[in-house]
Amino acid sequence: MQAYLEKFEAVVREQLERVEMMKQQGDFLKFEELDKIIIGVCGGDGIGPAITEQGHRVLEYLLENEVKTGKVEFRIIDGLTIENRAAANKAIPEDVLANLKECHVILKGPTTTPRKGDKWPNVESANVAMRKELDLFANVRPVRVPELGIDWTFYRENTEGSYVLGSKGVQVSEDLAFDFAVTTTQGTERIARAAFDYARKNGKTKVTVVTKANVVKTTDGKFLDICKQIATEYPEISMDDWYIDIMTAKLIDEKRRSDFQVLILPNLYGDILTDEAAEIQGGVGTAGSANIGKRYAMFEAIHGSAPRMVDEGRDIYADPCSVIRAGAMLLAHIGYSEKSDKLYKALDICTVTEKKLVMTGRDNGATGAEFADYIMETIKKC
Repeated sequence: MQAYLEKFEAVVREQLERVEMMKQQGDFLKFEELDKIIIGVCGGDGIGPAITEQGHRVLEYLLENEVKTGKVEFRIIDGLTIENRAAANKAIPEDVLANLKECHVILKGPTTTPRKGDKWPNVESANVAMRKELDLFANVRPVRVPELGIDWTFYRENTEGSYVLGSKGVQVSEDLAFDFAVTTTQGTERIARAAFDYARKNGKTKVTVVTKANVVKTTDGKFLDICKQIATEYPEISMDDWYIDIMTAKLIDEKRRSDFQVLILPNLYGDILTDEAAEIQGGVGTAGSANIGKRYAMFEAIHGSAPRMVDEGRDIYADPCSVIRAGAMLLAHIGYSEKSDKLYKALDICTVTEKKLVMTGRDNGATGAEFADYIMETIKKC
């Protein structure tokens, strides 16, 4: 018994140290106070450079005046390829990490994570490393299906809940095992404030908190209570809360699902619900994704690097929509919500209602560059 108590004590001490680190963090970066916003463009590998180039082109088109006046600067950051990472034997080479830290936000293409049997050394996922190095605690995923009245933005806590101690559970005996869920005041406050700030900046009127606080009373209860406290700082935004089990049903309830706008969830529930939501949109590969911290933010395509397409010379036909959607999220995050809305509207027209061009991934469909051109032409009409 003493051995298990000592192990639990070590886990508690580790989390208390993490709490003290979070207490030292400052406020969220205020983009409106910056003389210049630096956007890093990091292509990654595989089809990443090809699709990220198109996302970059669309952003530069929308931010043309801001670039001319010096309010916005784009920086190309190479070196996150699997070849370079393998040569350095690091998830993110030191010089690349230094360049990333000079930016405020990053538009990132997919990167290859080596698997057992690959020719590459077993370096850590670049995404996981970036979240750690830049403290990107909020996973943000929008899901939009206009014809169904769906416009959701999920704020999933990325560093706590049931996942943070997933490898540190205790097998007490053949018959008894424990895992742990963690909720901290600081961790919950920052995810809640990030969600409410997004709602305020983007004209949203409602935030929904999803927990199982009626049963998981201590950790989920704390998460819900803190979100309610943060909500009082945003009197123009209404807040309600739902339990995770009924929320999975309400997302497919045609009479209720259009009521939801911004949702805040602990780690496990966010993982489950965002996959369900993305499936309604057309699958997990259809959405852009963001990882947000107080100082940095990274916006990315959520699909893989598809090296086979590169080997077959088909990377120019890779669909850039996911990374362009990530660019729309980036625009909203740095305060250009009107430009973000125009881009979302153009994407809806080009991929759902009008569909003058079709992406097939092969030469019988449009190239990524042609599709980006189509999107920019459509923006002019929005």
